[in-house]
Amino acid sequence: MTLPKTIDPASPITSVPTARQHERALIDRVLGGDRSAARALYDAHVDRVFRLAYRLTGDDDRARELTQDTFIRAFDQLARFRGDSALATWLYRVTITVASNLRRRQQRRDRELDLDAAGALATDGPPVAEPDLRDRMAAAIDALPEIYRTTFVMHDVEGYTHLEIAEVLGVAEGTCKSRLFIARGLLRKALAPFVKE
Repeated sequence: MTLPKTIDPASPITSVPTARQHERALIDRVLGGDRSAARALYDAHVDRVFRLAYRLTGDDDRARELTQDTFIRAFDQLARFRGDSALATWLYRVTITVASNLRRRQQRRDRELDLDAAGALATDGPPVAEPDLRDRMAAAIDALPEIYRTTFVMHDVEGYTHLEIAEVLGVAEGTCKSRLFIARGLLRKALAPFVKE
C-alpha cells in the first residue's frame, strides 16, 4: 500500500482560474482594445442589465435605451473598475445611476411643459375605465420615491438579497431592509382601494 504524496508547500499550485480571474482577464483584453472581448463581456451581462432596466423604467424602449447607455458608460469607465466587487455588481450600480439620471431628465422635461401645452393635453371626454390591478401596481411602483422603488424592484421583483442590494447601492444592509419595509407599506396604502378585502 502506497501512501499519497504530500504537497510540497514551495511548489506552485496550478488551479483552474476562478470566474473573477476569467472576468479580470476579459476586462484587461477589453482595455487593450480587443473588440471580441468587449462583445463577450456585453453578452455575459446584457440580459440581467436589461431586466433591471426594464423593472426600473417599466417600458421596453426606455429599458433598451437605458441598457445601451449603461454599457456605453460602463465601457467608457471600465478602467476605473477596481475589482473590489463582481463586475455584475458594478454594472448594476451603473444601471441604477444611469436610470436615475434618465428619470431626472424626464422629470425636468415634464416640468418644462408650459400651461398651454398641458391644457391642450387635457380632455373633456368621459372618464377612462379603471385599469386592472396589474396596471395599478405598475403605476404604484413607478410612483414610489426612487430609493424605495429601486430597493423594492431589486428585492421583490428581481430577487436580489439585501446584502447584494446594499453592495450595489453602497448602503448598509439594514438600510435596505428598512427601505423595503417602507416601500411595501407605501404600495399597500396606494393599492388599498383596488384590493378586495
